[in-house]
Amino acid sequence: MLRLLKWLLIALLAALLAAVVGVVWYSRAVQPQLEGELRLAGLPGPVEVRRDAEGVPHIRAQREAEAQYALGFVHAQDRLWQMEVNRRVAAGRLAEILGAPALDADRFLRTLGVRRAAEAQWKNLDAPTRALYTAYAAGVNAYLAQRSGPLPPEFLLTRAPAPEPWSPVDSLGWMIMMAWDLGGNWGNELMRLRLAQHGLAQARIAEVLPPYRDDPAPVVADYSTLYRQLAPQAAALSLAWNATPGYVEGTGSNNWVVGGAKSATGKPLLANDPHLGLSAPALWYFAHLESADGLAVIGATLPGVPGVILGRNRSIAWGFTNTAPDVQDLYIEQLDPNDATRYRTPEGWAAFEVIEERIAVKGAAEVKLKVRVSRHGPIVSDGGHAAITRAAPKGHAIAFAWTALAPDNLTAAAAPRLNRASNWAEFLAALRFFHAPQQNVVYADVGGNIGFIAPARIPVRKPENDLRGLYPAPGWDARYDWAGWIPFDELPRRYNPAEAQVVTANQKIVEPGYPHHLTYEWAVPYRADRIEALLAAQPRHTLEGFALMQADTASLALREVLPLLLRAPAAGEAERKAVALLRGWDGAMLAERAEPLIATAWMREIARGVYADEFGPALFKAYFDQRHVFLRNVLSDANGQGRWCDDVVTPARESCDAVVAAALTRALNDLAARYGSDPAAWRWGEAHAARSTHRPFSRVAQLAKWFDVRVPTPGDTYTVNVGRHTIRDEDEPFVNRHAASLRALYDLADLENSRWMHSTGQSGIVFSPWYRSYAERWAAVRYMPMRMDARAEAGTLKLVPR
Repeated sequence: MLRLLKWLLIALLAALLAAVVGVVWYSRAVQPQLEGELRLAGLPGPVEVRRDAEGVPHIRAQREAEAQYALGFVHAQDRLWQMEVNRRVAAGRLAEILGAPALDADRFLRTLGVRRAAEAQWKNLDAPTRALYTAYAAGVNAYLAQRSGPLPPEFLLTRAPAPEPWSPVDSLGWMIMMAWDLGGNWGNELMRLRLAQHGLAQARIAEVLPPYRDDPAPVVADYSTLYRQLAPQAAALSLAWNATPGYVEGTGSNNWVVGGAKSATGKPLLANDPHLGLSAPALWYFAHLESADGLAVIGATLPGVPGVILGRNRSIAWGFTNTAPDVQDLYIEQLDPNDATRYRTPEGWAAFEVIEERIAVKGAAEVKLKVRVSRHGPIVSDGGHAAITRAAPKGHAIAFAWTALAPDNLTAAAAPRLNRASNWAEFLAALRFFHAPQQNVVYADVGGNIGFIAPARIPVRKPENDLRGLYPAPGWDARYDWAGWIPFDELPRRYNPAEAQVVTANQKIVEPGYPHHLTYEWAVPYRADRIEALLAAQPRHTLEGFALMQADTASLALREVLPLLLRAPAAGEAERKAVALLRGWDGAMLAERAEPLIATAWMREIARGVYADEFGPALFKAYFDQRHVFLRNVLSDANGQGRWCDDVVTPARESCDAVVAAALTRALNDLAARYGSDPAAWRWGEAHAARSTHRPFSRVAQLAKWFDVRVPTPGDTYTVNVGRHTIRDEDEPFVNRHAASLRALYDLADLENSRWMHSTGQSGIVFSPWYRSYAERWAAVRYMPMRMDARAEAGTLKLVPR
């Protein structure tokens, strides 16, 4: 018996040793080759890839096509799983590898037709652009063909097949999805529709979704009777909306540029930090591309897409923020009562275009989907959830119009031209191709010029359009059809402004009297106001000063509302201590402090107390959000909005002071349950940790701790150093999920003095030392040099034709 136990123990130890050896071997074998020479098919000429100490590839080639080929190769080396998931998202093919849980998203994206749009756009691109995208795809496929080591662990854990060959259409599909992430007006249209169906008057809906700053609320037609007929369909459509990637309220970015008159160097300085959902690996991948035929560019690339999206070359630098224009509309299509394959148009009945889709589902039968397309776009009420078609009331369907789906969307042609631009005229010429999504693009050049333009295709709405893009429109009424596009030369722009600076932070970018309508839904201007104030505080600026601005944590939103909170009576000793703490607080959302957590939790509970009763359980669950301007107007009783404080389900009439006091008690109890009973131990940074989520392993607790990247962070939704949390998440309401996806500072006196950082690391392979190597420095708002002349400290890989 003892001998048997001895041999069992030996066998167990041997198995454990073999497992350890296997993991060690795999963790090394899965890493990309960084040194030596590889002979690759389809490569016209030799390319050298030098990786610096931070894992950034510096690519040098004879021709630009060879440099893009190499970029595709290194993207696949470092981010293969991310690329695979991204193209499956765009194509509606996640269920093939993730099974039934991904089916709703696949249905919706097949209905939306992202892949179909990408295929149509590919046919309309010019030959030089197509050549570069083809070269990039060839580089990805060269990596897939020569790969001898194992696939990244996600392929093994999900049992996904080896990737299919990459195509240029895959790249275009992901670019459309990026536009999707930066759009979302239709979500607010849907919200207005559902609130109207619930019985809220338009005036009250306009209070929940208020106009920008001092702008008057637009007067719109009232279609409440029609909308109430669509209640089941709108509710089902919301399920599809929630199942897919989409616009998050508060999405935004910062950029600003100053001319030489306001710079210590006498040359422009430019700052940019685009705010996006945090992911692991990060959305961005840093790279430097150079070729003997004139390309020399360094910046942030998107794995799966050729070229640099954000960055600089040897002459100019540029940065993006989201304009968030109204380029999406929902249309209510009336069906022919005698023939459901037809719908009503201004000219009479017309047949839907019908497209048959087949969705493969891992572990289940194939799902067939019929997509109907009207003259406005796909019928989105048909997709995204199995019950939508059955739930649709007899006689109507909901169509979706979006500029990014247009066959002649030529955005893919913009980046290659932008990367080579050397002056303002060439910069503008490149951005004529930038159709979606609209961005506020700031510019600076080594000659000392600065500028800004917001390029895109923006639909013109007719003067008689009395819904103004805010509510779903009757599709049979020609008043609501788009009437062309705003001409490129009439889009907002500035060049060498007298004030020697440009600031955009998603605020309203047009002056009174601008002749065209972009949107009614500009982001609140707290960040823009803070940046303007910080710029005004110094006569001349430095790159170091810009870094401090990007790190700024002053919440003007909470500073504004705090006096309204502190006037309410405190219910008990714990509440009095919390109020005393907040009275001495300046609104700085510092990671090491408790006050930001108390104030944020208090505002969360105020939101619950103000509108949960009017919305009802289902709508409150769907639309529970920060809504700071709305809450400020309620608590200050602006135009009588204090009436929202009354709980409509009780006979008594509650005051705002009572709501605020009760909210503080609930907030303190909630914080004690989450973080312990001692407020002195509460820390905003821990509660507000930035969580860069892995797709799909963030949803598997045992894997999330390995694949997600978490780091404590300061800031809030309204600070320059932004960190947006999602208060309707009952499990993690304060976690930072939306923040600066990268930060960059450009010095036009010496572009090699520029600096940058993104949120995780260069590698998408969890075993790599570069998987999370940037995260702590990113959270601390530190930078690394953005140099074209960096040394090849991590190795040089030579790619040569076979």
